[in-house]
Amino acid sequence: MDFPKIHESEYRFCLIMWEYEPVTAAQLVKLCQEQLGWKRTTTYTVIKRLGERGVLKNDNSVITSLVSKDEAQAYEIDELVEKKFQGSLPAFIAAFTKHQDMSEDELDEVQRMIDCIRKGGSQ
Repeated sequence: MDFPKIHESEYRFCLIMWEYEPVTAAQLVKLCQEQLGWKRTTTYTVIKRLGERGVLKNDNSVITSLVSKDEAQAYEIDELVEKKFQGSLPAFIAAFTKHQDMSEDELDEVQRMIDCIRKGGSQ
């Protein structure tokens, strides 16, 4: 099964949905108006589109996700690494760290993740 594509504006919507789910469509309309400046019709259109793509479920106007935030982020990172870095995770990390100031704590956290992976665990 192909992972459903979530476009940038839809992703901002999903961040709200993931935070508040299960959430009613009416609540999402209000939240999207407050946080994104969307009109009611825009929110309902996005709910419909994401439902058709299998990202969320609309059951009697109660919205729940079918795709988790972690899954969506992992897919986007995988797609980015594949498209821009020819599938090379080290090339991606090199490009990322070249333009980022990482604190000692962040470097230690990354090292802990690498150590855990080497031991056969996951982060």
